[in-house]
Amino acid sequence: MALLRNRRFASRADLGLTQAQFAALDRLDTPQKVQAFVNRIPANHERGGETLLSAHEVLRQRRAHCLEGAFVAACALWIHGRPPLVVHLDCDLSDYPHCIAVFRQGRFWGAISKTNGAVLRHRDPVYRTLRELALSYFHEYCDRKGRHTLRSYSGAFDLRRLDTDQWVTSTAPCWDAHERLVALRHYPLVSARQVARLSRRDPFESRVSKFLQYPKPKPRR
Repeated sequence: MALLRNRRFASRADLGLTQAQFAALDRLDTPQKVQAFVNRIPANHERGGETLLSAHEVLRQRRAHCLEGAFVAACALWIHGRPPLVVHLDCDLSDYPHCIAVFRQGRFWGAISKTNGAVLRHRDPVYRTLRELALSYFHEYCDRKGRHTLRSYSGAFDLRRLDTDQWVTSTAPCWDAHERLVALRHYPLVSARQVARLSRRDPFESRVSKFLQYPKPKPRR
């Protein structure tokens, strides 16, 4: 554990991935390539119940939601000498939290994001702070009634602080890793007064938001 915490480049032995899985991530030598790879993983619609797949299981099952995609992105970044950092975005109870893998290019932050919609995706490294980066998701982060629901963001959490069997190789749901992220200190993005004055999505935005990259399969009769 102590050795991996200070390991800049992750090897296949460090991560415990198969040769094919490691080779696939080893080819992703830029954040843009990582994002494109994550986009190509079909959405995890959790048809059999709630999941939290490790990076290994995502690559094996070929499905992912936001945190599952962040695990894969973090692995790829770590293989290429970037720290495996993730940020937890929390929201109003009417909506679902989101998780992104983040990276720095010089002094600026960018993000890799797995989402089935069109808007909560990649962010180029042009943001001076994590707060600026988190705020870039604010306008599009809405619940089904069109209310803006993003409320806070965590600091960047280095996944090297966890054993790799908690987020890379586990065959069981990675709830311990999830709880660590939820328990992180979060920083507010808006005040209660600002929340009371927020607008809602207009009808056109609501229609556009329903486009999905991977539509949910229809139930079998």
